[in-house]
Amino acid sequence: MTPLPIPAPRVEGFTATTAMPLYWCRYGSAGSPRLLVLHGGPGAHHDYLLPHFLDLADEFELVFYDQRGGGRSRTDDPAAITWQTHTDDLERVAAELVPGPLTILGYSWGALLALLYAIEGSAGTRLPSPSRMALVDPAPISRAHRAVFEAEFARRAAAPAIQAMRAELAASGLRESDPAAHKQRAFELSVAGYFHDPRRAADLTPFRVTGRVQTQVWESLGEFNLGPALRSVTADTLIVHGREDPIPLASSHEAAQALGARLVVLDDCGHVPYVEQPTGLFRALRTFLRNASVNASAPAS
Repeated sequence: MTPLPIPAPRVEGFTATTAMPLYWCRYGSAGSPRLLVLHGGPGAHHDYLLPHFLDLADEFELVFYDQRGGGRSRTDDPAAITWQTHTDDLERVAAELVPGPLTILGYSWGALLALLYAIEGSAGTRLPSPSRMALVDPAPISRAHRAVFEAEFARRAAAPAIQAMRAELAASGLRESDPAAHKQRAFELSVAGYFHDPRRAADLTPFRVTGRVQTQVWESLGEFNLGPALRSVTADTLIVHGREDPIPLASSHEAAQALGARLVVLDDCGHVPYVEQPTGLFRALRTFLRNASVNASAPAS
């Protein structure tokens, strides 16, 4: 299946306050409650959340940006890009593009970035600190949970069904007859392990990860464990997690418990609920975000 086309944003540009210009764009109506959307990776770009996340654009203004080192925010600067680099950028992006109470919608690594930023905000070192967070299949909150994910993803990639699809592609002659189709199929197989149904990988918008950035960010986290620090975060939070995500559900359970957050678990769903279970995902997000918007606009008692 050919990935769905991505509509042009309502407005786009580059940040003026970050250490280097970062690409950003907006979808939805001006004046609607504004969400700052953080894509996964690290080292990826916002496009692969589209067009699916635009399901929310009828009620909310969605602000996306390409995090430093990926997409249209790539850089030739040899300096290492760390998790601290990303939280520094996030602070400036939020202040520049989302003035007022900050609601973050984070996916995968973007959800972990939101948590890292919120931890610093709870310590009074970040402004603005998020008031609300909707986190979709967060990346593991500790190195121990990440080790479980890495082992599970490797197991899935080596599964007979996916290996058979790889062999079929290699024997197809598609590389020579239709290079674009071969590239698309190779991408699908590279991400198939993230899905409950590997065939649904064909519905994901292709993306690229800048390997250098990905490696540097994870190395900068070291033997991380966010669990204890999350207890100090006061942001109203929703976590949504696919039951068959290779990222262990235990990681999101631990995060939800530490945050006092609501956890919604989607059945028959891997790491990409906006492809595999969009109805359940966007229903949960809308319910949470609508309530947040009402509470934000209500007069103080």
